[in-house]
Amino acid sequence: MTESSSTVSCPVLREELDPVTSSESEAVSGVLSPLTEALFQRHFGGAERGLDPLPDRLLRGFRDKLFRTCSRREAWRLLRARFPPLTWLPWYPWRTWLLGDAVAGVTVGVVHVPQGMAFALLTSVPPVFGLYTSFFPVLIYTFLGTGRHLSTGTFAVLSLMTGSAVESLVPEPPGGNLSSTERMQLDLQRVGAAAAVAFWSGALMLGMFALQLGFLSTFLSEPVVKALTSGAAVHVLVSQLQSLLGLPFPRQIGYFAVFKTLAAVLTALPQSSPAELTISALSLALLVPVKELNVRFRERLPTPIPGEVFMVLLASLLCFTSSLDTRYNVQIVGSLPVGFPQLLIPSLSTLPLVLAYSLPIALVTFAISVSLASIYADKHNYTINPNQELLAHGISNLISSLFSCFPNSASLATTSLLVDAGGHTQLTGLFSCAVVLSVLLWLGPLFYYLPKAVLASINISSMRQMFFQMQELPQLWQISKTDFVRDCIRVP
Repeated sequence: MTESSSTVSCPVLREELDPVTSSESEAVSGVLSPLTEALFQRHFGGAERGLDPLPDRLLRGFRDKLFRTCSRREAWRLLRARFPPLTWLPWYPWRTWLLGDAVAGVTVGVVHVPQGMAFALLTSVPPVFGLYTSFFPVLIYTFLGTGRHLSTGTFAVLSLMTGSAVESLVPEPPGGNLSSTERMQLDLQRVGAAAAVAFWSGALMLGMFALQLGFLSTFLSEPVVKALTSGAAVHVLVSQLQSLLGLPFPRQIGYFAVFKTLAAVLTALPQSSPAELTISALSLALLVPVKELNVRFRERLPTPIPGEVFMVLLASLLCFTSSLDTRYNVQIVGSLPVGFPQLLIPSLSTLPLVLAYSLPIALVTFAISVSLASIYADKHNYTINPNQELLAHGISNLISSLFSCFPNSASLATTSLLVDAGGHTQLTGLFSCAVVLSVLLWLGPLFYYLPKAVLASINISSMRQMFFQMQELPQLWQISKTDFVRDCIRVP
């Protein structure tokens, strides 16, 4: 083959391979130079020159992609994707939506205070750490989440799962008769264990975000989510019997914990406290009807009635004036530390033990949060980004764990409350954080005499919606017998 018979014009290729030589020759000749066989051999093969090394070609491709990504338009698009409020805040109708967001945020924040302390009991940590978990994660999700009507913070399902992990990692010594110093040391160890579970569950969700596993949300069917939450409601009810009745036995963990707890309750029932039993009955008698009124008269009420707040204030006043803690040995919340906790970095030595509990908690957080965000996004005609939700909840759990927070996610009760109170966007989170912050800085001593039986009643009453989901079992039997069996297996 001769050079003249194998000439092919390829100016673009020649310019990429040797731009200096190409430009000089074209400037002299005024025409494009042909790609001859000798030139082809020199650039792509033969003895004179081989192919460019693979690392050089990969580096050149990465450099070109980086230059395209770092353009001003791409940088702004990436910033808006990672901070969703930038997409709607410039068009936010301040006059029509700000009042609704403020009222909804304050309402949710008021409920966060007793509910956070109540869910801390499920997690087996002191009540003040429920307030921390109702502040830091909510603040972070406000700037990173895509669910405009989603309320994050403490959630009964995750608190129950974390409590089982904490009890397994830091069990209570046999006998249970601990001094105040020993009890404080045990609480600090359990707080560290709960924070470690939150840290590694957040790290796992960030890993899922890096792998772009948000598409897994398409496989979350409604029966699966309802079965999970209904089963958790049963576990919450059984686990709170000890506080409701004032029974002196440790929390049951491991397999068949529900049945172990029921057996322990029946055994210790003669030792129940009449005072705490009365407080629990009165609390439920107030909380359950108030929640029913909020549901039935949702359209007529300007904002839902905060029954939890009234119950907390009434019970604290009653316990203070009657000295129930000293006269009848009623368990109370006690002093709440003022301010914020110190930074706590989880130890890597506990990683193998904690990881086994962090993985299912991360999956449940993703499943509950994305499912709930999708429901309200469809209802209000906007879309969410499941991958961004992984990033938001991952960062929320990881960073908040450094402030001694336990795992957190979207909450069914407070999300429904936010929507009913007229919330429109994530700005409600800022108003909610302001309420919790005021309690952490100034109002904490008001909850000193709050009976723990009231917190247990709040836990049970918050599961009302989940218990009602069991009414759908007959309908599910007609639709899919397979899903019906799955639901029945998960509920116990």
